[in-house]
Amino acid sequence: MSKPTIVVNIKAKSDRIDLVKAELLKLIDITRAEEGCLQYDLHQDNENPAHFLFYENWESRELWQTHMNNQHIKDYLAATEGAVEEFTLNEMTHIS
Repeated sequence: MSKPTIVVNIKAKSDRIDLVKAELLKLIDITRAEEGCLQYDLHQDNENPAHFLFYENWESRELWQTHMNNQHIKDYLAATEGAVEEFTLNEMTHIS
């Protein structure tokens, strides 16, 4: 099975950008240290600071699913409840 690439788009509410950004930044080091994490990069849109994007590569879907069930993800969701306008997650497969 191929290694999954995960692309997550998060759009914070305009008055909650700093909160969402701070909480996203907390995820970086702990996630990069997780088993199976090959790449975990956070981006912020230059023209729309409320728009964040995670670009992730994982060793396997199972290890990514383990990540999604970890406490730090639950903590992020609790801390940002009501602060996110839009959230999309795409599980991708590298083809070339």
